Amino acid sequence: MSQQVRAAVFRPDDDRIERAVELLDSLGATPVPDPMLAIEPTGATPEAGEFVVLTSKTGVELLDEAGWEPGDAVLCCIGPATADAAREAGWTVDRVPDEYTSAGLVDHLASDVDGATVEVARSDHGSAVLTDGLRDAGADVHETVLYRLVRPEGAGKSAELAAAGDLEAALFTSSLTVEHFLDAAAERGVREEAIAGLNDAVVGAIGPPTRDTAESHGIDVTVVPDEATFEALAVAAVETAAPTYHE
Repeated sequence: MSQQVRAAVFRPDDDRIERAVELLDSLGATPVPDPMLAIEPTGATPEAGEFVVLTSKTGVELLDEAGWEPGDAVLCCIGPATADAAREAGWTVDRVPDEYTSAGLVDHLASDVDGATVEVARSDHGSAVLTDGLRDAGADVHETVLYRLVRPEGAGKSAELAAAGDLEAALFTSSLTVEHFLDAAAERGVREEAIAGLNDAVVGAIGPPTRDTAESHGIDVTVVPDEATFEALAVAAVETAAPTYHE
């Protein structure tokens, strides 16, 4: 695949951005790392519940560092990365939905949580689809905010590249990465130009919620992988972009 596929990636500035860069390199793309999320832990831990829902690898790692354990609760994880991190912490993962989204977990648990207490532990930007859906299924839901997601200072070089027509692909891994990208573009005075640049490129969204957020802001999404993982997103986006730029 051509080195001309410059692909912006917005993962947090930790091992995730490093792994993303390595993956894009291995696919023959030119990575443009531009972290759009920084993590501010709250120090909170989940309350007791018959079911405990964890939605991210970050949440698992923070709880593991704090010495928290699920005990007798039915531990539910959205997605393989979260589940793998929980198993690495030594916990038994009881439930993982087939669809790695809030709606997918609601569908997975709906028939089992009527009258049960469900503790949802996640970031401050978690979707109401999860908590509202579980309540509609009859659960007594409590939510604990484990960490806040903020935009790092200096983020936005990819927005300037997009505005200049110098990106071939952009890989959005959450609705918040979309919003922070646009906020960074606006701060640099290139919001509309950056959207136009993205619409001339291949835009990948990790799942339907991220796609919907991007499209609501006028960004045309080209690729949504069948599996909601970064690897699937990167492969699909680079393969889609490569034929256009391959010489």
